[in-house]
Amino acid sequence: MLHNLKPYPAYKDSGVPWLGEVPEHWEVLPNRALFEEVKERDYPEEQLLSVTISQGVIQQTDLLTNSSKKDSSNEDKTKYKLVKPGDIAYNKMRAWQGAIGVSRYRGIVSPAYVVVRPRGAQNPNYSHYLLRTPDFAKEAERWSYGITSDQWSLRPEHFKMIYCSLPPKDEQSVIVHYLDHIDRRIRHYIRAKKKLIKLLEDQKQAIIHQAVTRGLDPNVKLKPSGVEWLGEVPEHWDVVALRRYWEVVDCKHVTVPFVDEGIPLASVREVQSFDLNLSTSKRTNKEWYAHLINGGRQPKKGDLIYCRNVSVGACAFVTSDETFAMGQDVCLIRSETENGRFLNYFMRSPAMQQQLSLVLIGSTFHRINVSEIKSLLVVVPPRNEQDLIVSSLDASLSKLNKPIELAQREISLLHEYRTRLIADIVTGKLDVREAAANLPEETDEIETFDDALAEDEELENNEIENEQAGELEEEVLA
Repeated sequence: MLHNLKPYPAYKDSGVPWLGEVPEHWEVLPNRALFEEVKERDYPEEQLLSVTISQGVIQQTDLLTNSSKKDSSNEDKTKYKLVKPGDIAYNKMRAWQGAIGVSRYRGIVSPAYVVVRPRGAQNPNYSHYLLRTPDFAKEAERWSYGITSDQWSLRPEHFKMIYCSLPPKDEQSVIVHYLDHIDRRIRHYIRAKKKLIKLLEDQKQAIIHQAVTRGLDPNVKLKPSGVEWLGEVPEHWDVVALRRYWEVVDCKHVTVPFVDEGIPLASVREVQSFDLNLSTSKRTNKEWYAHLINGGRQPKKGDLIYCRNVSVGACAFVTSDETFAMGQDVCLIRSETENGRFLNYFMRSPAMQQQLSLVLIGSTFHRINVSEIKSLLVVVPPRNEQDLIVSSLDASLSKLNKPIELAQREISLLHEYRTRLIADIVTGKLDVREAAANLPEETDEIETFDDALAEDEELENNEIENEQAGELEEEVLA
């Protein structure tokens, strides 16, 4: 896919650490020479735009549709800033995370966003690729101002002081043409892998649903459950509120300090997989750990950690005796008599997803409280049947998990490859001029919000809520 790309014939020191050496004929200029800030206001009827970490500038209708959120932004849009096609917009408080990009659309953004317009002979799409590299994000972080990471802000006057590389105009277009070509192909590969994963996950869900609602005996006598979304169940099984057999303990609603070396915290991200994964969790010190586990909140092997917010319903089984505490937005589910692994299979089944969809009807944001969790209906076979069902599911699903894990690894490698390739090309480490000359002309597709390239968007960003927070900040500062 690299087309045997090679470095440029001659380089010079850019004098800018984040750029390093650049091709000898490229310019290196401060952003004040490359962009002018624009503050065109009083266009309240224009469509709303958002600046996402995953894709840059998108139409907010796409984000709302895909995240199940509602537009609760400021009703008075007269102070919102106009963005024209070709303008660059960025979220002041998220630029260091990559929330920046060129707009394909005409619309308006929050007053807390910054809008800049390229000066002179520039291809704004080259700037889009350059400003979304991890190296620029680190430079944006270096120039951002604030007390904590949640308050870091890249102000316009500091954005103007950052130096960027600038190839000749025709070379910018060549680079954009090449990167668009490669990007389309990488997106195609990722979509294909995502479709494979979806098929395998659907197969897993069908197997789980059959096992946790009907059991392993195809000749078992059934009875009406009395619940429309559940249907018939084995006549000797219980259909009861979760609290009948399980204890539910909420997390401490406190913000704790994080440390590099300390005790892991299980929050939303850690419960996305079936088994609890603490490998990338944030950590806190022993004093705060003691506070977090106070009141019977110390998790142990066999417990479940359940997500109450953002990705409601995600649930992870604790497989080891590793010491950890609950972080934010989760609760603990445990029983001294029942198989927690069986419950986790049921909590992740299509039946439970249907139940949750009914519980969450009308919710502006997906959240569930502890009393609602305790009231969730669950099926409870005798303990010996729970154990047999778990053993059967563990064995059959492991055959499907291996190709899923392989496809996920391939997607991760594709993302890494794409990120590194773009960075090397837009900073002049690789010369694409000859390779681009041999590429076919392609139509300039306008892509809609793509779930295949926006994984973890809801977990990492909560885009609409961040935008509203930025609006409030702007109003306070005003």
